[in-house]
Amino acid sequence: MKELVEVIAKALVDSPDEVVVTEKDTGKAIVLELKVAASDMGKVIGKQGRIAKAIRSVIKAAASKEDKKIIVDILQ
Repeated sequence: MKELVEVIAKALVDSPDEVVVTEKDTGKAIVLELKVAASDMGKVIGKQGRIAKAIRSVIKAAASKEDKKIIVDILQ
């Protein structure tokens, strides 16, 4: 899942070198933290959060086979 978030984010931003995805396992869920450059935050979030919601939907669909819940957090 980490790689999928990374590929999607790098396709959206102007500076793909600054995209960092970290994975944390919290027992009940896996948290994927996405960090991008400050200038690219708007591109990853989108108007009214539509792109962020789309990223989360794709990850949720891809993770439907796994037992754990996957959470995507977008950090500054």
